[in-house]
Amino acid sequence: MTTQENEKRQRKSSLAPILLFAALLAVAPGLVSAQVSLATVVDLAQRNSSAVKLAEADQRKAEASLAETKDVFFPVLTFGSGLPALPPVGFTGGVPSIFNATVQSLVFSLPQKQYIDAARSGVKAASVNLKSAREDAAFDAAVAYLELDCVNRQLEATQQQEDFAGRLVSIEQDRAEAGVDPLADLLQARLSAAQMKLQRLHLQTRAATLAATLVSLTRLPAGAIVPDRASIPEIPQIRGDQPQQKTNDIRAAQLAADSRHHMAKGDALYEFLPQISFNAEYLAATSLLNNANDYYQIPIPANNFSSGFSIQVPFFDLGHRAKARESAADALRATVEAEQAQRLNEIQIAELTGNLRELDTLAEIASLKQQIATQQIAAVQAQLETGNGSGTGPGAQPQLSPKAEQLARIDERQKFQEALDSSLELSKARLGLLRALGHMEDWLHELHAK
Repeated sequence: MTTQENEKRQRKSSLAPILLFAALLAVAPGLVSAQVSLATVVDLAQRNSSAVKLAEADQRKAEASLAETKDVFFPVLTFGSGLPALPPVGFTGGVPSIFNATVQSLVFSLPQKQYIDAARSGVKAASVNLKSAREDAAFDAAVAYLELDCVNRQLEATQQQEDFAGRLVSIEQDRAEAGVDPLADLLQARLSAAQMKLQRLHLQTRAATLAATLVSLTRLPAGAIVPDRASIPEIPQIRGDQPQQKTNDIRAAQLAADSRHHMAKGDALYEFLPQISFNAEYLAATSLLNNANDYYQIPIPANNFSSGFSIQVPFFDLGHRAKARESAADALRATVEAEQAQRLNEIQIAELTGNLRELDTLAEIASLKQQIATQQIAAVQAQLETGNGSGTGPGAQPQLSPKAEQLARIDERQKFQEALDSSLELSKARLGLLRALGHMEDWLHELHAK
């Protein structure tokens, strides 16, 4: 079995689980939501992305254009017939034929060589653009997947907050009725509960939007995607000073510029250089329904054949001169666009590097706040069980009430959500820097290997 056949078999075997999963979800979309790995979501997004399909169409078009530039050197064979519909009147100058065949091909042309090189660079650019479109689809799917997982965890924390807020409202209701706390404390507790409800509704809306985004990217049924946290590989702690590779966008822009330069060079070479073509013709003449032989001294033979080389040297062609100037301007524009893409990528790397340092510190601060809030819960619980140990004399610290525990728990859940937000922003920035440094494909390989 050849290597190509082995690769095809491996691709089919890797596609089988994805196709089976998609088929099962399509048959029973309303049964249960299933955990879907990040690798599966990325694969499906890359296969169903409209941008990827458009890039594939552009690649096929570029390959056809390359074949078209080469095929001019292959003979073009044409068959036909020239039988008259009615008997001619007088001398028409034509030779009626039962059957004729012509062969034409380009033999030598220096501009055509440049056009072939331009088309070849166009194919490479289209291929790199396809890789870029696949990376874009993978990036969008990965970011939506990570954010949906984060929002789901925040929803759980918010629901816990609402439970704690409900207990706090009940406690404040009792204390207000007993005259221990003022009515303002009860109203404040109700306000906090309402704000948490609003936060939960906002998170639910965000989760629905992210789920719809993933459905649009993967074409899986609505509600079928539940993120599997274990399938998310660690995003490398990459820095902007690490070795940089050209991104696919930059490579595609440079290849497109190369294609334009070859095209401009071909147009510039058109004038004053010879082009050689080969021509051959066979004609089976007929005297049916015509009197052509009456006008010739020797009767026209039944079988006629001619061949030869046609040499053309363009000497004065203002149209092609203008076309050469147009192509040169296009080449210059493509070069500037490639340089601009490189500069913009460098600016993005610098910006992301600075943001990463800030986000890394913010994530550390949020994590420490959440840990402190956890310790405060333990301290409050200990004081509620054993007292504060300060006695009841003048200047003694007042004993904590049960509402202190609920406030501490609400605060801890809030700090937990802030830590999740900081971690998500840090992950998104790291993924963005991976793309800007040209290492996105390495992470995708790690994702599929997980």
